[in-house]
Amino acid sequence: MKNFKTYLFFLVLFLCFVLIAPVSAQSIPKNLSSINVDDLTDQQVTQLIQQAQKAGLSDDQLLQQAESRGMSGLQVQKLQTRIKSIRSKNSSTGYKKTGGDTTLNRKRKVNSQDSLTRDTSKNDLFINLEPKIFGADLFRNSNSNTFEPNLKLATPVNYIIGPEDQITINVYGNSVVDWSLDVSPDGNINIPGVGVLHVAGKTIEDATSSVKSLLARNNYAIGRGTNVKVGLGNIRSIKVIVQGQVVKPGTYTLSSLATVFNALYSAGGPNDVGSFRQIEVIRNNRIVRHLDLYDFLVKGSQRDNIALQDQDVIRVPTYQIRVEFKGEIKIPALFETLPGEVLLDVINFAGGFTDQAYTARIKVNQVSDQQRRITDVFESDYKNYIPLRGDKYTADKILDRYENRVIIKGAIFRPGEFELQKGLTLSKLIANAGGLKEDAFTGRGSIIRLNKDNTTQQLSFNVLDVLNKPSSDIALQREDSVVISSVFDLRSKYKVTIKGEVRKSGEFAYADSMKVTDLIIKAGGFSEGASAKRIEVSRRVFNSDPRVRNSVVAQVFSVDVNSALNDEVSFTLKPFDIVSVYSLPGYETQKTVKVEGEVIYPGYYTIQKKNEKISDIIERAGGLTQSADVEGSSLKRDNAAVLGVDKTKIDTMELNKERTDRLRRLQRAFKDSTNNDTMQFRNNYVGIDLKQILKKPGTSDDLILENGDVLRVPKQQQIVRVNGEVLYPSAIVYSSSKSFKGYVINAGGYSPRALKRGAYVVYPNGTVKGTTKFLFFNIHPSVKPGSEIYVPRKPITNNNTAQVILGFTTGLASLGAIILGIISLHK
Repeated sequence: MKNFKTYLFFLVLFLCFVLIAPVSAQSIPKNLSSINVDDLTDQQVTQLIQQAQKAGLSDDQLLQQAESRGMSGLQVQKLQTRIKSIRSKNSSTGYKKTGGDTTLNRKRKVNSQDSLTRDTSKNDLFINLEPKIFGADLFRNSNSNTFEPNLKLATPVNYIIGPEDQITINVYGNSVVDWSLDVSPDGNINIPGVGVLHVAGKTIEDATSSVKSLLARNNYAIGRGTNVKVGLGNIRSIKVIVQGQVVKPGTYTLSSLATVFNALYSAGGPNDVGSFRQIEVIRNNRIVRHLDLYDFLVKGSQRDNIALQDQDVIRVPTYQIRVEFKGEIKIPALFETLPGEVLLDVINFAGGFTDQAYTARIKVNQVSDQQRRITDVFESDYKNYIPLRGDKYTADKILDRYENRVIIKGAIFRPGEFELQKGLTLSKLIANAGGLKEDAFTGRGSIIRLNKDNTTQQLSFNVLDVLNKPSSDIALQREDSVVISSVFDLRSKYKVTIKGEVRKSGEFAYADSMKVTDLIIKAGGFSEGASAKRIEVSRRVFNSDPRVRNSVVAQVFSVDVNSALNDEVSFTLKPFDIVSVYSLPGYETQKTVKVEGEVIYPGYYTIQKKNEKISDIIERAGGLTQSADVEGSSLKRDNAAVLGVDKTKIDTMELNKERTDRLRRLQRAFKDSTNNDTMQFRNNYVGIDLKQILKKPGTSDDLILENGDVLRVPKQQQIVRVNGEVLYPSAIVYSSSKSFKGYVINAGGYSPRALKRGAYVVYPNGTVKGTTKFLFFNIHPSVKPGSEIYVPRKPITNNNTAQVILGFTTGLASLGAIILGIISLHK
């Protein structure tokens, strides 16, 4: 029993080895010891980077895999350099050095290292680094059905019938009958009412003759009004053996219509050492056909793709001579050659040279005994050179240079590249380029000339002398680059500027003989209120004396123009002139203020006089109502009005830089103020005392109104708001008997972070009063109806603990002692 268990164990172990070994053998990655990184194209390295990214591998992991696959340390360093170079040139690969920490790699971390190894074995990262075998793709495409037999074709007349075939016999004419008869294992068919007929080994054509003869002997009027058609119904299967250097050798069951190509496709085609050109078809122990796949790959010929028969053997031997062709050819790959073929045949296999190939010579890397050597094969020897074992051919690219080119650019009509004809001179080249433009600078041109050592020199010439004096003409050489500048390239772009009361102020291109009126028209004409009789033109001064304190730095001209802009004669402008258009004296746009709240006629009012005041507008509004809170009245004024700027022109007129900066600072201060809504609301309010204004109109408290002012007279207020650093910010009913502290207590009292001495009151009219100090006491302002009490937060101070203070004073004392000691020494 023990021996039986031992035998069973070894049997199971043997079966596992037999089943697993082929799979493992197929998944073993190829050795990379023969890879030369210098021979790889940029496209191959880019594909490697992309595949590594898909697998979630970093640079270091990719290089480690290459080294573990047999790549030498020197080649690994070269591969690392190539990867960095490709990524720097083409960021579209999206591959970054992440140390294996990309998003894709993080997703893959949930998988085990074994699963990652299986994935990279199945999809070899380095498969594109090895030269492909010409024709291998024909059998590697798993989605292709190119070599599946077509069972819908008409039955070939030379088809050999065998057991398990189904023969269809159709009799039509005077007699009508259809038979579907299976061929028996001994090769016979039994025709009902007629007899047995042996058909195995016969073609369809021979079987048709035999059927006709048998039917004629059995009283069928064959040929006398009755016809017979013999065909195939279901066809049989055959077994063929594919052996030798194929991907999956073995016995295959195929259709009896299958050809050699069908069998090779089922077996995966020749493997890495299999021959594509000396495939043998063996039938009855003798070779019946040699198959060369290159006939199909190059010419599309299936001359030797014969139909297979049962028990045929297809043998794929190893190749004898295989060469590599790379570089500027259309199909770089490994090619197999036969005796009698030459290098020209290999070029034809590769589809010929590309358009950028240097065809006069091919570099050959040959095997020479124990080492390699380089040989050049010239175009005249392509048909004589016989490929040798291990040859590597390289077709180089043509040089990126011209043998007969000259270049001209600049102020000529047809700049570009021209042929360096025999005896071509500079004047002839200018003529070939269409001649000089009107703006060409004829005083000086230049030629950048290429020296023999590929350095450059610059030759200067006078353009007019070259064109007019044959003795000054210059003979051109290969790669000469001629530059003739435009006068516009040698100076600043001419422009003029217009500002002030025009519709579109700004800079405009200067033109010769441009008038002031022309510039005003370009600027869209006068704006409303512009003065045509008061225009100034300022002009640059080029001869100002820097030694004189009051030297003139600009010329200013006063110009009058016709308001219709149809002057025949007007002031002529020069480049960089600045035109200023002023407003009419006394021109004013309407300005409005708004009165709202407790007045008889609230609404918008237009300012009638420049010195119209608050008391005037209250009078125009019919006076106050009985419920008006005079002391709580407020004036809201826009920041632009505070600066004295007309808000209707603030977007179009050019403000003084200082004023503009002030406006921006006020706007930022408004936006960056406290988050308290009330404080933001009151930020642009002007505090007024309307009670005093109405009591004594025209005094300094009675402000002159500005455009956009909003005068608001509220109803009598009954509450006081308490905000800031109190425990419960809230609105409290006003009481004349309640003090500042009483309102704070009603809001829960001060918070621990409250700055009591900084508390202040904002009154309804916009004025603010803060807390004052007398000795050690805080004197808070009075509170009126509608006021807001705000308690700020304590500022963040340095942590001056007792220990810090002690250290600071100790240091001062030590410093004082040192100073006293120095003084005593000097005494």
